[in-house]
Amino acid sequence: MNLFARPHYTSDATQFIESLKQQKPELEAEQRQGRALLWDQSIDREFMAQARAARAKQKPYVYQTEPSLR
Repeated sequence: MNLFARPHYTSDATQFIESLKQQKPELEAEQRQGRALLWDQSIDREFMAQARAARAKQKPYVYQTEPSLR
């Protein structure tokens, strides 16, 4: 037996999430819809290649507008 095992212990966070899921059974489906809206999108690889090619090279010192005349 594991010395640190607590078979009947559940944390406060786990208890909160389980009670929230019991109160709102549709919560998980709503989370999946929200994720699909923002994150589960297909990537247009051709557009990404064009965007990378169109980037302007950044100067080493971004806030210096004129070269120093020393």
